[in-house]
Amino acid sequence: MALEDAKTQMDHAFTREDPRGPSFELTFGGATSFLRRRYTKDLTGVNIAVTGVPFDQAVTNRPGTRLGPRAIREASSLQAPDAPYGWPFDVLSEQVIVDYGDVAFDYADIPAFPDTLTAHVRGILDAGAASVVLGGDHYISFPILKAYAEKHGPISLIQIDAHTDTWADDDMARVDHGTMFYKAVKSGIVDPATSVQIGIRTTNEDTLGVNIIDAPELHRIGPEAAAARARDIVGDRPVYLSFDIDGLDPAFAPGTGTPVWGGLSSAQAAALLRGLAGINIQGGDVVEVSPPFDTTGATAIAGAHVATEICQLLGWRMRGGA
Repeated sequence: MALEDAKTQMDHAFTREDPRGPSFELTFGGATSFLRRRYTKDLTGVNIAVTGVPFDQAVTNRPGTRLGPRAIREASSLQAPDAPYGWPFDVLSEQVIVDYGDVAFDYADIPAFPDTLTAHVRGILDAGAASVVLGGDHYISFPILKAYAEKHGPISLIQIDAHTDTWADDDMARVDHGTMFYKAVKSGIVDPATSVQIGIRTTNEDTLGVNIIDAPELHRIGPEAAAARARDIVGDRPVYLSFDIDGLDPAFAPGTGTPVWGGLSSAQAAALLRGLAGINIQGGDVVEVSPPFDTTGATAIAGAHVATEICQLLGWRMRGGA
């Protein structure tokens, strides 16, 4: 496929024949699946299924993250069709990646949502694919992690965030975007000793034994050193990566539910994610993109790049490294 194909080829979200490779579509036209991947519910032979969770329940002060998946997909269409810059390979050409669409749930039956999402992700994993999830408020990571723990046992977590989200909450039925990792640790699905939270810059006295590389430390040692430390912490254990877009400073991602100054720049985030190459990553998510609070679209663009980097990290693991 070459650039001239843009003259005749459009809507690869539906018309793509080869699931691998770039997509030279007009950036301002065409169906906006994630990175122009094909929409399908058939996961036969699929390596990575990108799926959306348009859910927000109680994001602090700023609702709107239910619109995040749609905005991230649209922003992803702006990325160049070339291989992601700085990587020695192109996951889009090497692995079969599809857009699995969004999870279906009853927006008026909140108590039923967690099990619905767990079943949705379980279906992806049972088909032999990894999930990359577009959110949605950060609570969604808890039901997702349940599906991963069913397959791998207690899993390690790399969380990039402004908040630890381990505030005490022993009511496992509460749907709260600030306590889901407390629940994940307490219920035994996340191993805190081999987990790490990066970019933290809000006070929480009890981090439940999870390792912390806070934002000031990352600024001091640099993203490459932070990534190296994270790799040492998780070792070769199965890892889930969760990237809350408010891990970035509001200057780079103003459209989030919980902005906190002093965060990562987009350049630091890119270096950090690429420095994680080699971890035994099994899946990941990018959450808290709230388009109503960013008319520029910069936050969604950041979210699209994060999701692409998660795909690249998965591809690195699937290909066995360099």
